[in-house]
Amino acid sequence: MSRDRSLDIAVTGIAARFPGAPDLAAWWEAVLAGEVLTRRYERADLVGAGVDPRLVDDPDHVPVHGHLDDADRFENELFRVSPREAEMMDPQHRLMLETAWAALEDAGCAPRSPRLPTTAVFATASSSGYLRSMVASGLLDPLTLEDALHGTEPDFMASLISYRLGLTGPAIAVQTACSSSLVAVHLAAQALQNGDCDQALVVGAGIAHPQHGHLHVPGGIHSATGECRPFDAEADGVVSGSGVAAVVLRRLADTEEEPGPRPYGVLLGTAVNNDGSAKAGYYAPSVDGQEAVIRAAVAAADVPADSIGYLEAHATGTRVGDPIEWAAASAGYGGLGAPPRSIAVGALKATTGHLDNAAGVASLIKTLLVVKEGVIPPVAGFRRLNPLLETDGSPLYVPAEAVAWPGPGPRRAAVSSFGVGGTNAHVIVEQPPAPPRRGAPAPAGTGHLLLLSAQDPAALDRTADRLATHLERQAADTADAVARGAGDGGTAEPVGLGDVAVTLATGRAELPARLAVTARDAAEAAERLRTGRHAARATAPGTPAPVVLLFPGQGAQRPGMALPLRDALPGFGAALEECLAAFPEDVVDEVRRALLDPGFPAERLAATDLAQPALFAVEYAAARALRALGLAPVALAGHSLGEITAIAVAGGLAPADAARLVTARGRAMAACPPGAMIALECDPATALALAEESGLHLELAAHNTPESCVLAGPAEEADRFLDRIGGRVHARRLRTGHAFHSALIEPALPKLEAVLEELAPRCTTLPVAANRTGELLPPGSALFAEHYVDQARGTVRFAESLAAVARRYPGAVAVEAGPGRALSAMAAAAGLTPVPLCGGRTDRPAEETLAALGTLWTLGQPLSTAALCGPGEPVHLPGYPFAGPRWIAPEAAARQAPPAPEPAAATAGAAATGAAADPAGEPERPGDPGRVLAALWADLLGRTELADDADFFALGGDSLLTTHLARRIKLELGVTVPIREMFMARTLGRQREIVRDLLAARDAVPAG
Repeated sequence: MSRDRSLDIAVTGIAARFPGAPDLAAWWEAVLAGEVLTRRYERADLVGAGVDPRLVDDPDHVPVHGHLDDADRFENELFRVSPREAEMMDPQHRLMLETAWAALEDAGCAPRSPRLPTTAVFATASSSGYLRSMVASGLLDPLTLEDALHGTEPDFMASLISYRLGLTGPAIAVQTACSSSLVAVHLAAQALQNGDCDQALVVGAGIAHPQHGHLHVPGGIHSATGECRPFDAEADGVVSGSGVAAVVLRRLADTEEEPGPRPYGVLLGTAVNNDGSAKAGYYAPSVDGQEAVIRAAVAAADVPADSIGYLEAHATGTRVGDPIEWAAASAGYGGLGAPPRSIAVGALKATTGHLDNAAGVASLIKTLLVVKEGVIPPVAGFRRLNPLLETDGSPLYVPAEAVAWPGPGPRRAAVSSFGVGGTNAHVIVEQPPAPPRRGAPAPAGTGHLLLLSAQDPAALDRTADRLATHLERQAADTADAVARGAGDGGTAEPVGLGDVAVTLATGRAELPARLAVTARDAAEAAERLRTGRHAARATAPGTPAPVVLLFPGQGAQRPGMALPLRDALPGFGAALEECLAAFPEDVVDEVRRALLDPGFPAERLAATDLAQPALFAVEYAAARALRALGLAPVALAGHSLGEITAIAVAGGLAPADAARLVTARGRAMAACPPGAMIALECDPATALALAEESGLHLELAAHNTPESCVLAGPAEEADRFLDRIGGRVHARRLRTGHAFHSALIEPALPKLEAVLEELAPRCTTLPVAANRTGELLPPGSALFAEHYVDQARGTVRFAESLAAVARRYPGAVAVEAGPGRALSAMAAAAGLTPVPLCGGRTDRPAEETLAALGTLWTLGQPLSTAALCGPGEPVHLPGYPFAGPRWIAPEAAARQAPPAPEPAAATAGAAATGAAADPAGEPERPGDPGRVLAALWADLLGRTELADDADFFALGGDSLLTTHLARRIKLELGVTVPIREMFMARTLGRQREIVRDLLAARDAVPAG
């Protein structure tokens, strides 16, 4: 009978910072190699880190610790934390934020995303040495002490993570000493099973401040030699270490129904208990309590004990603890039927030292990798079994070297974690379910769009480099796995570039510094990530720039011009078919062939009767698809025929009416006398003067940019004109058989009027640029027959149109929604930021369209990244490359308490104004209260160079800091400011006005 899996919990994401290793991959290699990652410090290092020299020189001080590099770094800007708040936060809380972020990313969940499932947080950290340093310095005034408590006390950890990462499930701090984080795993699993949340984040930290060794006390638990050697004959105690670890949990059934990265493993059962009073003392462990929690976890897992092949032990390496744990595990598993020497024992503390509150989750991560990879690591430094351990009949043994998992699967293991005071936790885990069989990756076709972002450009560089390295390594590992014929236990899973694109698009936060790369395979992606070739890069503004859609006119057409959009622009194919359905039956088939067949005769498509309906169809469908993707244009502009597309997109023509109009327009113009058009690189006045000087009758057909225009007229006169100007102005004849926007087109106008009389104009919903005047027609304009007739005959004043757009929407992004890039060049000349949707300058046109969409995303346009990424499945990828500034509060850095300082507010005010505090307690009235307020902002936020429009909350302030600000204003300036008004004012300039008004009102009241 198969066991019920409805209560199983999948581990979908992991993240950690461990001593002696730059990342989890390097750490796992060290674990497999049996390396010891603790550090023995030099005296100078300890004194330089702020350790009391008297402690360093104590003969009982053992200068060994599992040292965590860069524990003082923190990406405060990513978490919207002000510099001053970052200083006051315990390094544990800082790194818990970063590790929680990384774990969510690893689980394929974008922090702060509205798509996040209801996520609970269970958090724990060791006692705060950072707070003790600040208190001991004597530099904390009452208000600063309150800030320090919020940034260091365990009560606030879980809620802080929920707040900074946008998580809405329960947020609970867990404190059971060394077993805290594994107890948190148990509570998280229960919350998922009870329906309190749909995802749970467990994060634990144990980081000493400052990091140093320990004092050895004879008979105590700390090692005299500085070596933690669990279960070894020479074990003499534990060594401490610093680290932080996190896991993300989901119900296994949910992961099978919803796509996500393959789980690292499955929690089958968890249990927690306490020893109670039946033991030698409060600090002593209990065989009975530990055995009971093991039996309870196995029962909860509902698996036979003989199916468990590995136990990650609590394993402190102490003379009392190890024999008790060995006896309890032997009795528990032996009594449940595990045969002798069937369970390998692991001991992470031998590798990293005891990570305190993070130890349980750290051990769980190690165990997950054991069952996932199918490799049992050795116990670091182990040489000879402790003779006090009972081995006869025991199911336990200590591996001396890394070995492949023996026997059949599924691979199952257990984790123990025991806290001072007797709170015991035990967890049973199983290897991850086999991934569904996947065929060979589909041909890349149009390529894939990789979207990367970071808080700043330097972090974006690191992100791109890490992903490139990962892709290179993944390709090599997959090749090796294929060569070995590896099964489901290896790390090398076939991952396509589409999977990478999906993961980046749906499982990462969208941050300001952005990079978009198109590629067809992993090797090409890695090369482009490193070099920046074929990549778009920008810093997205807080508010996206306005977008204007541009629609080209006749001359931009080419056979198969809809293919790049069909292949790369989500929703375009359906929009195109919907648009084509509006055309007359005698037109639609040929238009479709012209749009989708690259081999369609170019000379036929150049004919006006086909070119105009074909261009309209592709442009209208592109605009529909772009808007469905999230692009929200503020205005529309079209060149000649493109103006009709713009009006239709703005709602001024029903699709069927627009299709009928462009079909009739094309046919009527095709029947006009032949003519020619000449493009010149000069202003219209110069062009017309050259024509007049030549004695030729040519008209100004289009004014495209301040320094370019088009003349039109009879073909023979156009040829003579080119001969007579003799190269004085660069000129070229356009590929057209008609002289559009000239007298030669007038025979078409009566036919156009006849069709227009049958159409019902509608009001536009967006501003549309009028070719005839160069002005923006406001929303609500209803355009009648006269407009379309004038538009067909008159000069296209596109330069004036773009100038009007630039005046109305400075800094706008101009998207050329059609074939070619001619309008993009015109937009650039007008000072707009052009993005041609399908420029046609490469042999990979669909990829060019994909790159254009990526460019829009880098510019901050709110495109649906999920729609952009195409098919694929989320996978585990490198997360955010944290490398923030170093932070330490002056209060925490002080080694001895200086004389009592002046009140902080008075000090800040005096520094800013040069005024001294009055000995009686009343501050002198400063000359410029605005400078005082700026100094208080700088002190509270840790920022300088504050402008009047600086936003208190955008710089990391909050409601609590606002109350601190109000109090310090009262101390410094002697006025009481309304908290609500300060809260609403937000900016430095507005708050200055409030303070000055209050001071003026106070001073206007007569004394006495």
